[in-house]
Amino acid sequence: MPIPRRAALLALAATPALAQAPWPDRPLRFLQGFAGGGTTDIVARLIAPGLAAQLGQPVVVENRPGAGGTIAAEALARATDNHTIMLINNGFAVGAAIYRRLPFDPLADIAPLAMVAATGLVLLVPADGPRDLAGFIAAARARTDPPNLATVGVGSTQHFVAEAIQAEAGFRLTHIPYRGTPAAVLALRAGEVQAVVETASAVLGQIRGGEVRALAITSAARSPLLPEVPTMAEALGRAFEIDTWFALAAPARMPEAPRARLAEAMAMLADDQALRERLLGLGLIPRPPGSQASTTAQVHAEISRWAGVIDRANIERQ
Repeated sequence: MPIPRRAALLALAATPALAQAPWPDRPLRFLQGFAGGGTTDIVARLIAPGLAAQLGQPVVVENRPGAGGTIAAEALARATDNHTIMLINNGFAVGAAIYRRLPFDPLADIAPLAMVAATGLVLLVPADGPRDLAGFIAAARARTDPPNLATVGVGSTQHFVAEAIQAEAGFRLTHIPYRGTPAAVLALRAGEVQAVVETASAVLGQIRGGEVRALAITSAARSPLLPEVPTMAEALGRAFEIDTWFALAAPARMPEAPRARLAEAMAMLADDQALRERLLGLGLIPRPPGSQASTTAQVHAEISRWAGVIDRANIERQ
């Protein structure tokens, strides 16, 4: 006896496996907003295989550098395929604070999902340059023109950390943006610039190899991998603490079920001891992933914090 059409439809709707297509059902695009070789690129490529294993689909890292990460963030905000994610960092918060108009709403269009890790930033000089921050500041003040300082770009976290250092120490530098960490460090070694601000994890090898000298680190405590490098607070003799952080994010328009699956996958990765050791070995401190709500609160608080830094330093919004 044939099953009535209404009964068949009700049975189909009541079967979860048939009513909802599995997710993800194809590879994920994993955006990050900086050039290859920098810390964000390193972190993205470290966690991508673990995410792929948890989700059962390839996770392909795609570099979209420019404007302190906002170009990649725009691509994330506009994505409608439910298979695009991003590793955001302080640059996302800085961009949200510095740009008057963006082609997306950083608060409404991006959904932070889980924290990943954090690291301090270091002020670098050539290997034969000043031996401490006081010597660097004295040399900068003695020059007729400000020393050149390289970062990975205008509006980047590195740029505004450099501005904060200058404001606290009372001297000036000329900011020169480069496309990525390797280019900035090469410029320092070639004498094109006299200093670089960069995340400690991105330049750990060059510091240990004696190619450059780190004068101070911006984290609250000295790095266990660079115990000889004082904190910026120690070197300045006053409070100073800025970490750069990394978090997994998705478009806010992505349905809740995939977002929850991504957050769960990141929580599972946080317990991966091999990944933790690799992060620590690069000078990155793993952070508890937290909930979607707590991660969103942290990111939005960072946007407010950087808006305050910009106001205090009298930096013109773009």
